[in-house]
Amino acid sequence: MDAAPDAALRHTIADGVATVVISHPAKRNAMTAAMWRALPELLPGLAADPAVRVLVLTGAGATFCAGADISSLTGDEDPQALAVAAEEALAAFPKPTLAAIRGFCVGGGSQLAGACDLRFAEEGASFGVTPAKLGIVYPASSTRRLARLVGPAAAKYLLFSAELVDADRALRTGFLDELLPAGQLDKRVAEFTRTLVTRSQLTQAAAKEFADGRTDRDAHWAAQAAGSGDTAEGVAAFLERRAPVFRWPTAD
Repeated sequence: MDAAPDAALRHTIADGVATVVISHPAKRNAMTAAMWRALPELLPGLAADPAVRVLVLTGAGATFCAGADISSLTGDEDPQALAVAAEEALAAFPKPTLAAIRGFCVGGGSQLAGACDLRFAEEGASFGVTPAKLGIVYPASSTRRLARLVGPAAAKYLLFSAELVDADRALRTGFLDELLPAGQLDKRVAEFTRTLVTRSQLTQAAAKEFADGRTDRDAHWAAQAAGSGDTAEGVAAFLERRAPVFRWPTAD
């Protein structure tokens, strides 16, 4: 049964950044069934909150997430379905998302990290996609997302072998965007998210949809850009050597 009192998703909001912490210290932050269910329930509220400009997903302590806590499942629950629902909810979050990774990022942890827009990690982190150890067919959507991130050959290496790879290899394959020295992850994430918070939400929202392959909203974003005034504000601020005050999505 799913009854781990120390297992939870915790979140805070400060300075435009929502930080969601995977916390299950007894099992290296493995996701219980309740935690998988909680993520899709939590994200819509954060997405709708105007105080949230960026979302950071991280793990409590020295581990990001060691996968799924299978012992928390009831007999009628499909662990893969729970994980995919959480992964897809995170991938659909309309604002920039960043995974801040220490230690193990394995199995379901890799699914969640891969669903974020960006991934920063600290030296010593380890990554693995492990269904081949259990005879599990990895979800089609997760496999395709992994292949888009690291390329087909690297995705096959991970999926065929279920071996853990170090952070240097994860950086080379493109799974990671930045690799930080020990003790520097929090500082760099704070610095980078401060930058994201100052940038145009209009640019970020449209770029996220385009980069993720959506093809039915070109006209929508053209209309948003034309009506927002953000381009004029950005150019004026540049010429006047001041910080821009972007209005979208409140400009109407």
